[in-house]
Amino acid sequence: MPATLHVRTFHREDRDQLTTLINVHAAAVVPGAVASVNTVLSSLERSPEEFVTDPWIAERATLVAEHAGRIVAAAHLVRYANDPDVSEDYRDTGHIVWFLHHPSVAEDPGTEQAPDLLMAACFAQFNRWHVSSRHADGRLPIPGVYGVPDQWPHIREVLERAGFVQLGETEILFLARVADLPAPAPAPLPGLTLRRTLGVLGTRLSAVVDAEEIAYIELDTTLDRPERHVRSGGMADVSDLELPQDAHPDLLPWLLGQARAWLTLCGAGRLLAYATHDEKEEIEGMLRHGFVELTRTARGWHHRPA
Repeated sequence: MPATLHVRTFHREDRDQLTTLINVHAAAVVPGAVASVNTVLSSLERSPEEFVTDPWIAERATLVAEHAGRIVAAAHLVRYANDPDVSEDYRDTGHIVWFLHHPSVAEDPGTEQAPDLLMAACFAQFNRWHVSSRHADGRLPIPGVYGVPDQWPHIREVLERAGFVQLGETEILFLARVADLPAPAPAPLPGLTLRRTLGVLGTRLSAVVDAEEIAYIELDTTLDRPERHVRSGGMADVSDLELPQDAHPDLLPWLLGQARAWLTLCGAGRLLAYATHDEKEEIEGMLRHGFVELTRTARGWHHRPA
């Protein structure tokens, strides 16, 4: 008797297969990126790094499509509470946090319907929750993997077939080896000094002249928590970068040189950075100073019923 394809709720014994499915998707976006089983399981229960929006979540559900004992597709959903203290953009909405399936399922006569069956199950869950609107993303518990990256055309196809459209921005993800950043150099301006403080999003390295902050870069060096592993070295990201419009041309490389020195002391080998497609100067600056483009990722997916 041939094996049947069915969709069900996630069981703890699925954890290894689910982690593998997540990691193969992540590794196609960020080289060498992996999450541990513990990281994946924890992310199904809460997202502590989303300290603003996570408390607004009222319910969570994780669904898997199984065929002959193999997890061929999976999705994680959340419902935001219909409470006054929840932002109106999130209130009473349902979100597909991530939706994954391996491209090979489309070529297998036993599993080719898995993505559409799983999406139907997601919509059924949203109906049970009585959400007012439906949204989708591809935010995995791995730094730099969110939205729908270019490397996931098979996921984009499923979302679009189900009626989702991209209404948000397309962001560009960059990666640099810390060793490829500009080397620390003398200050390009008279009286320019470096000040290191705790910023809003990480360690802030400020360019200061006459006690006035004229530019800064913030580095998040906490991405590689103990339960996460990246094969080729510690990962950090540029959580914020601020330069004046008339910045000296050597100010950005000077700041990046200071970032390189600090990240080297931190043991971080790679640095992520982000820009929207219309931030031309930022993009050019990244590419000039050691960064390469990893991907473009489509954000802000909303469902438009037929």
